[in-house]
Amino acid sequence: MAKQEDVFKKVISHAKEYGYIFGSSEIYDGLSAVYDYGQNGAELKKNLREYWWKSMVFMHQNIVGLDSAIFMHPTTWKASGHVDAFNDPLIDNKDSKKRYRADVLVEDYREKINQKIEKDIAKAQKRFGEAFDENEFRNTNPNVLRRQKEIDDITAELTRVQEENDLVGFKQLIEDLGIACPESGSKNWTDVRQFNLMFGTKLGASAESATDLYLRPETAQGIFVNFLNVQKTGRMKIPFGIAQTGKAFRNEIVARQFIFRMREFEQMEMQFFVRPGEEMKWYEYWKETRLQWHLSLGLGEENYRFHDHDKLAHYANAAADIEFDFPFGFKELEGIHSRTDFDLKAHEEYSGKKLQFFDPELGKSYVPYVVETSVGLDRLFLAVFSKALQEEELEDGSQRTVLKLPAVVAPVKAAILPLVKKDGLPEVAQQIVDDLKWKFNVMYDEKDAIGRRYRRQDANGTPFCITVDHDTLNDQTVTLRDRDTMEQKRVAIADLKPIIAQKTDAEHWLK
Repeated sequence: MAKQEDVFKKVISHAKEYGYIFGSSEIYDGLSAVYDYGQNGAELKKNLREYWWKSMVFMHQNIVGLDSAIFMHPTTWKASGHVDAFNDPLIDNKDSKKRYRADVLVEDYREKINQKIEKDIAKAQKRFGEAFDENEFRNTNPNVLRRQKEIDDITAELTRVQEENDLVGFKQLIEDLGIACPESGSKNWTDVRQFNLMFGTKLGASAESATDLYLRPETAQGIFVNFLNVQKTGRMKIPFGIAQTGKAFRNEIVARQFIFRMREFEQMEMQFFVRPGEEMKWYEYWKETRLQWHLSLGLGEENYRFHDHDKLAHYANAAADIEFDFPFGFKELEGIHSRTDFDLKAHEEYSGKKLQFFDPELGKSYVPYVVETSVGLDRLFLAVFSKALQEEELEDGSQRTVLKLPAVVAPVKAAILPLVKKDGLPEVAQQIVDDLKWKFNVMYDEKDAIGRRYRRQDANGTPFCITVDHDTLNDQTVTLRDRDTMEQKRVAIADLKPIIAQKTDAEHWLK
């Protein structure tokens, strides 16, 4: 646990030092759980968004994009269930005065038991080698069976108290498990209570005539209320999808873990409209498709896993998370939900407008079912950034800090470095910048010795360094250095564009 905390502290420190993430309003001591993206962070975030958009909209002829407003008619949130049901169960520790989500406390406790199982498996695997059968070990080892039963019992009770909104039972579960406050170690808890997460605001010229509104807690409802607009103007046929990226706002009382849980965040969602009865087929399809997209970034298959929901939301008949191994353990990165026809039917009821699709093949109209994919852009940023940050020991015994961001999303694709600040080398380097900048985000760097500049670009996540030296003046070649391998080779200036493009274009990564 201490090692994980150290890694996480390094991630946060590195993100600030290299212009990726700053605390918002920092000169005024900041705001809790609100962050600004710096010059490199803004680029990385934009590139991740575009990588998602290309794979979702450009690569699917039956998926189109949308950009709906943050402000929506207040009845929208009544129809969606957010006014009545968008709550988190919260509990306070009387000694530390810290507030926690009750469900997260129980889930974290359960995950610690699961980690013990994984350690037992890892030890056995090391002991028995190729002869090790993991399934047999899980089904026969007494410690694993005992711990798995404990997990199953906790899951069953957690599901019950959530579904029945049994707040007394929720507190009892926490006390029965002996869960202590992570901050103080105290087990002196208040009662559990529900807290609505929506931010309220006003729309109007005066306080007397102003309309009560909400900042949207999700982007999905903007898609649902525009279902017919998109379907008719785009002449879309079932099945089809509508994709959207944008800001959402939740009054998270327990906001923590850097940008993992914030009050202002960005979602990338796609709602896929299907025939009733075909939703489970598409649910499985999108589960696998979305996992493959995450794997395309090359962060390692072992860092992902599926987690099926114990408690389903009021609109869902199936739900799973793609979880990622963050520095603080496996947590939700993306949700895939079969939302049934709940949303469109609810908006039909509250608006009085028909939201149906006439299916010419079936010769009838129906309210489509929906399969949703929803990934938090900020969480994706944290997943990519935290896995990319590495400390390496080199052959000469020295160490380097390197940010091995996938080249397709790296903020700066190449740094152009004149070996010295004289003899015409800066001028040639600037010419290369002027040529490459039409296609790539590149930078010029002439300060410090060349080795120090390489280290700086490694830590910044720049995939390529292009060094202009005296030979360049004679043969129009430069040294191209690869961030990950540190391999250096001479290439013609004329070949730089295709070489960098091959390594950084989305086509190369998505294929």
